[in-house]
Amino acid sequence: MIAQAATSYLRAGLCVLPAILDEKRPSVGSWKAYQRCLPSEAQVAQWFSTATACCLLTGSVSGNLELIDFDAGGALFDQWAALVEAQAPGLLSRLVIERSRRGGRHVVYRCISAICGNLKLAQRQDADSRPETLIETRGEGGLFLCAPSPGYEVLQGDLASPPVIDESERDILLSAAWSLNECWKSQDASPMVTAVAGRPGDDFNDRGDVRELLAKHGWTLARSGDNEYWRRPGKSVGSSATLKDRVFYVFSSNAAPFEPQRAYAPFTLYALLEHGGDYAVAASMLRVKGFGQLPDVTGVDLSAFTTIGADDDDPPETTIPDPGPMPDELLRIPGFISQVIDYTLATAPYPNTVLAFSGALALQAFLAGRKVRDPADNRTNLYLLGLAHSAAGKDHPRKVNTRIIHAVGLAECLGDKFASGEGVQDALFVTPCMMFQTDEIDGMLQSINKAKDARHESIMGTLLTMYSSANSVFPMRRKAGKQAAGVIDQPNLIIFGTAIPNHYYQALSERMLTNGFFARMIILEGAVRADGQEPRIADLPPDVLITAKWWADFRPGPGNLERWHPEPATVEQSDGAQAAIVESRRESEVEYRKAEATNDSVGTTVWGRVSEQVRKLSLLYAISENHRTPIVTEAAARWASRFVLHQTKRMLYMASRHVADNPYEAECLRLLTKLREAQGQQLPHSILLKRMKMDSKRFIEIVSTLEQRREVEIVSIQTPGRTGAAYRLRDPNRCVSAGKEGVKHA
Repeated sequence: MIAQAATSYLRAGLCVLPAILDEKRPSVGSWKAYQRCLPSEAQVAQWFSTATACCLLTGSVSGNLELIDFDAGGALFDQWAALVEAQAPGLLSRLVIERSRRGGRHVVYRCISAICGNLKLAQRQDADSRPETLIETRGEGGLFLCAPSPGYEVLQGDLASPPVIDESERDILLSAAWSLNECWKSQDASPMVTAVAGRPGDDFNDRGDVRELLAKHGWTLARSGDNEYWRRPGKSVGSSATLKDRVFYVFSSNAAPFEPQRAYAPFTLYALLEHGGDYAVAASMLRVKGFGQLPDVTGVDLSAFTTIGADDDDPPETTIPDPGPMPDELLRIPGFISQVIDYTLATAPYPNTVLAFSGALALQAFLAGRKVRDPADNRTNLYLLGLAHSAAGKDHPRKVNTRIIHAVGLAECLGDKFASGEGVQDALFVTPCMMFQTDEIDGMLQSINKAKDARHESIMGTLLTMYSSANSVFPMRRKAGKQAAGVIDQPNLIIFGTAIPNHYYQALSERMLTNGFFARMIILEGAVRADGQEPRIADLPPDVLITAKWWADFRPGPGNLERWHPEPATVEQSDGAQAAIVESRRESEVEYRKAEATNDSVGTTVWGRVSEQVRKLSLLYAISENHRTPIVTEAAARWASRFVLHQTKRMLYMASRHVADNPYEAECLRLLTKLREAQGQQLPHSILLKRMKMDSKRFIEIVSTLEQRREVEIVSIQTPGRTGAAYRLRDPNRCVSAGKEGVKHA
């Protein structure tokens, strides 16, 4: 029965996975990949030949599937259902409703447009005065157990045919749940920040008539009390916001100009409703009406954008220190890699040590692919990225690598662009060891982020899978009507990419930070462009060619050149090397546990790869130093440990400064960057507004958010003719959460 149901869910476009009933999670191990693509029918048939429980993934992978979950035995379900039926007769009867294992209710539907992540809709205080969630959603990135799992029963509709509702209908469902909330966050009902005498915004916060203002603009009081419920214009039943202690909290997503799940001060209400968000005009008009007692010394009243100060109950902010770019002494490895670096620097129009090192390291990793391993079966495959500004010498190391590879007869192993994931697979099927050298890799990442088809998404999936398959086999995809396509034996994919620093980090998304792609990269930043030198034509050094040719001809394992089956030679480690590797592993585990304790998914992802990277680079150091009889020495392991630990800290710091998990946070980070780059980390209002290139309303909202998060402060400056406002970075080295739990930004 469960196998039949699972197949029907899959055929309906729903992502179904086997589940562990008591733990309420998939039983397939790592299931994040299925948030992007559906499993095959063959996989589902295999899973459910033994599985006894199933779950459905919500979000875009299942056609914008969303669940409203009623906990505590469905305590609020009947009240919610009555509200929905009163506002939209017939809507409730279209939804899929099931009983959960503990007597709660699941309400299931698809939305015509994209949905957000999980939301807590209604809470109450338990006996210990702690918030207890009664209604919440499972949205993008979520999942839920469902019938016919033991204890789950469909009461209405068919899970294999969930209805599709529009945004207005979804708003009715969510707003009805929000209106049942009994437990507000402490900051929602906290007093205003301390007012400054003489500013009309602060004065209006203290004594302005909020109810009269709301009524003037079509809002109606739905329920009175200490916590008043208000109904937006155009709505005849239900509620859309609350008013308590002069804080207006909006929970409707259809109450423009207000945003859902946001609190507003009286002055903010006035500016948005009366003056379209122009705070300067709003302050001036309030002064005409008698608000404010002293002259407005700033010229623009920016004091009361928001209601809230810092929440004392928030978790401590996380500081990510900047270790600085990679020290020069770590950009050298004895032997072959240094020889290639020296030649690259001697012949480059603009010598760049970081890029020369990156290119030489990638070349060594490629030449040794499928031919050596360490005692833990780590291979030499690397994803390496050199960052430098335009015309700083990014192209020359690629040309050097190409010359060497052509000279030793391996030209067919070179690649350039990633057209598709299937194309990468096909290329490696023919040539299992390849090096792709590509410029402006940020363009590929932007395409993956913005693409609406599966082609670009498959590139990311292939790169992640190939990296992990270097010491195993990769099964090729089966094509319709054809026999099995075979496997790629120990694929060794080397990526040597280059990009402009800011473009690369801004092309990354929160998903890329946590799906393992970012953690697999070795990212090195080139310094400022060096003084130029007259380029010259020079033959490749004989020692470089001899070593490269030795690697090209080296065939560990049985068979001849045509039918060679690689059995990589194992490079042993000295006792000192083993001790150094264990030491670095333990250091990374300490950092991992710190990230785990704060639910920092980016930190756990990146620190979790440190030990593997140390082992790979120790191996590369050893074979560069002595390719014929290599051994991983303590010096190799110490270098690799210092290199990887420094690079990991730098990657996390740079990501915190540039990567945002949504467009609004990206704008916040961009404003912080403008201030960070300004003299004294401060800019006048007019100049910063011009540099942000956005309308004043959006600008004020962003400044308001950053001021509330205590990242930016507003100061008075003297301008010709009057005193004006400026914005200053509070702490240039401070990094705070940017919206998603666990993701830290600067």
